[in-house]
Amino acid sequence: MAAKPVMLSVGDLAARGGVAVSALHYYESRGLLCAQRSSGNQRRYPRAALRRVAFIRAAQQLGVGLAEIADALAALPEQRTPTKADWARLSARWRGQLDARIAALQALRDRLDGCIGCGCLSLKACALYNPDDHCATQGSGPQRLMRQGG
Repeated sequence: MAAKPVMLSVGDLAARGGVAVSALHYYESRGLLCAQRSSGNQRRYPRAALRRVAFIRAAQQLGVGLAEIADALAALPEQRTPTKADWARLSARWRGQLDARIAALQALRDRLDGCIGCGCLSLKACALYNPDDHCATQGSGPQRLMRQGG
């Protein structure tokens, strides 16, 4: 006779997974996790849900959005727990996105250094607030303020 699988309460999964109970509820609403219900209508998660939570958290730390994480998890057969091979495949795809964000942040940092040096924050010349004088293409006047105000 097979042993009954170990099931975790939502509180146990939250504590062991390092997330808030509300995060687990949200993950479930987004299709990232699937709970079973006890006879008392309490959520119960298989022990394998710990790996799914770890997968979600690791992907989020890379800057991957929940929608893309949900797509990745949905692509796994029968909602199974991601394996090391799954992570290797998905993280290779996400590596390019991470490299692009790093390059953009480095470029921003380099422009920031110049801005700190001059302190002008000119709307015409500032690479931070108005790169390539983009606001000039939107018409005359304080374009950013007019968009905010109404």
